[in-house]
Amino acid sequence: MHKFIISLVLLSFVVRVNADDNLRTTALTVNLLLHADLVLLDGYPVNMELYEAVNSSGNFQFTEIASKKPLFGWVLKSNEINTLQSAYRVIVGTNKENVKNNVGDMWDSGKTESDQSINIRHRGSDLQENTVYFWKVKTWNNHGHESPFSEIKQFKTASTLVSFSEAVYPGTSTYPLQKTDKAPQEITYIDSTRTLIDFGKANFGQMRITLFGTPDMDTIRLHLGEKLTNGMLDRNPGASIRFESFKIVAKPGWNTYKILIPSHYYDKKPDRIIRMPEYIGKVMPFRYCEIENYPGRLLSSDKIQQITIHYPFNDEASYFHSSDTVLNAVWAMCKHTIKASSFCGIYVDGDRERFPREADSYVNQLSHYGVEREFSLARHTHEFQIKYASQWTEWIMHVVLIAWADFMETGDASSLAYFYDDLKAKTLIALARNDGLISTRTGLVDMDVINSVHWQKQEWIRQKKDQPSFRDIVDWPQSGKMGLSSKQGETDGFIFGDINTVVNAFHYRTLVLMAEIASVLNKMEDANFYAKRAAQFKATFNKVFLDSKTNIYKDGEGIQHSSLHANMFPVAFGLAPENYSSSIMEFIKSRGLACSPYGSLYLFESLYNMGEADYALDLLRSTSERSWGRWIYEFGSTIALEAWGPEFKPNLDWSHAWGSAPASVIPRKLMGIEPLEPGYRKISIKPQLGSLGHAEIKLSTIRGDVKVSFLNKPGEKFELKVSIPANMQADVYLPRLSTSDCVLMNDKPVSFTETDSFIVVENVGSGNYIFSENCSFIEDRK
Repeated sequence: MHKFIISLVLLSFVVRVNADDNLRTTALTVNLLLHADLVLLDGYPVNMELYEAVNSSGNFQFTEIASKKPLFGWVLKSNEINTLQSAYRVIVGTNKENVKNNVGDMWDSGKTESDQSINIRHRGSDLQENTVYFWKVKTWNNHGHESPFSEIKQFKTASTLVSFSEAVYPGTSTYPLQKTDKAPQEITYIDSTRTLIDFGKANFGQMRITLFGTPDMDTIRLHLGEKLTNGMLDRNPGASIRFESFKIVAKPGWNTYKILIPSHYYDKKPDRIIRMPEYIGKVMPFRYCEIENYPGRLLSSDKIQQITIHYPFNDEASYFHSSDTVLNAVWAMCKHTIKASSFCGIYVDGDRERFPREADSYVNQLSHYGVEREFSLARHTHEFQIKYASQWTEWIMHVVLIAWADFMETGDASSLAYFYDDLKAKTLIALARNDGLISTRTGLVDMDVINSVHWQKQEWIRQKKDQPSFRDIVDWPQSGKMGLSSKQGETDGFIFGDINTVVNAFHYRTLVLMAEIASVLNKMEDANFYAKRAAQFKATFNKVFLDSKTNIYKDGEGIQHSSLHANMFPVAFGLAPENYSSSIMEFIKSRGLACSPYGSLYLFESLYNMGEADYALDLLRSTSERSWGRWIYEFGSTIALEAWGPEFKPNLDWSHAWGSAPASVIPRKLMGIEPLEPGYRKISIKPQLGSLGHAEIKLSTIRGDVKVSFLNKPGEKFELKVSIPANMQADVYLPRLSTSDCVLMNDKPVSFTETDSFIVVENVGSGNYIFSENCSFIEDRK
């Protein structure tokens, strides 16, 4: 009898352990931050628990949570398919040992039935200022499994806290800037007293070097720069490409020197409010260092460091590899661009100006989502720009696009709710005439409009006009400006008029998105208003701007010229009628890449919207004069540039994230991973591959990693492998083959629907899958 009872207990224990192994709760976040417990000492990560660092002396930097009711989130890991969360239990406390023993003095949610694993609002006692809290979570799933508790995580509150509501918003929690030391990749001895050091990649940062001095040694000269010419550091690189020289009077013996970077010229302007924190200091972008008057034999990689400055970044969060080497190099450069350009702790428009601009930030935001599971930097920048508008018409409207992208990525509507009235103003609906089309040139830009979008006086006063007004931009630089001809600028000869096609295309997009935003916030009267207005606007737009003779869009009302921009933006935003699509796309393709790196984002949007995957692929892997390949193979750049080359923008800089569009285009369009529902609750996987033979990608989302890979013989065979994390569903698209007779999912036929170009398997749950279209293909794989 006793033996029987013991057997039952052991059996019960074994079953329970196996069940727990099927479900784990990981990647805990507080206010969307994955590393809320990050501890830095003088900018460097240290292996110290947060609560210990807070109570220690030293120049520590922490992340601080400014809300009494923060948001918690986590990722489910499961070995089973079709896994959805069914319940959770969150424990929050002020004592680690108590939390370890399942005692939460601030909050114990108990077992709460919910399928939500993101944006769980703290429902316990209000958090207190300057306090370290401990928390953990466990989950249950739809298969009846209960996870063990997660590891215990920590976070620190700020010195001032607010309770969240639509009227009170704590703002976005952010990380402190981080330092990372990089050793040289290559050291080249030019002669007995000159050495060239290559760090492999350009970064914003500083330099530390250990040198041996003697009493009779000449002054050592050290040069930092971004560009090589004929194998030597270019000391006169031109444009806004950086080069600086320094003198070191060496002390006797071995000594370590930190090179002091001079102030950026914008630091001297009193109205510039983006400053580097004191513990970081001044920085510049550089890849190369040349040392003169010093024997190279005394130099070694352990004595030289590039001190890189960046927002915390996980290089392992994403990967992409394909059968095309140029495409792989483009991805790698754009990914590094996002890390390197984060040096200010806010998105900025390159090294030259170092200031947040809305259009630059939108490209940067989408690219950042494409390479890392990080949301705070984009939202922090966005909320700054809501209150600090630029003068450019389309840039102002970009804020609405940024807000919607943030919501789709995170599923958190708190920022939308708080800034709702600001977003309404950023549509520029106040500039509409009777038929709904807007203009900045018809006297409607008054001080009420200027104040509503928060165009700061120190910005508009520079126009030196009695009545300042917004300026339509289309693209930059504009043709004919900065000493450029109409063929050299990036607006494809666009002719500006009072009623501008590009400006109004953006306005339409903001109307569509405001209808969505109002609906999310349950402001149904506004939602109906914006939806109705968008529908009416679309009809008016096409009536005014579509040329019935050429069947393409013209640049503006009463203007006969047609540019790439006047056509790609309407297609990107869903304005183009289907019966005009072939003529418009023929024209778009005839113009090539006649836009800036910023504009290329919308060109790719238009191409993939129209199914032009082959042409889009050709542009992505091109090495022509307008290409990312040119930057890599001709210029040797490791960070995206501001323009395709100096002939297109004479003062270009070599560190501009608005050139990083492929970092978002590759995962979202080529590999086809996009959210269908906010917070990646449901996604589409719709690869548009063209002739690309093979590719694989990992995209890190708020719910976990999505992995996609394929083997492609266009028109013959196609095999797609996908990995979908728990608590997520997907609609999976396969290119329709002429030989398709069925679809296999993990070697078993599965039901599907069809479109003109794709076969669609809908509502695929979490798990690992292999899809193919031809049932005979299974035999070929075997």
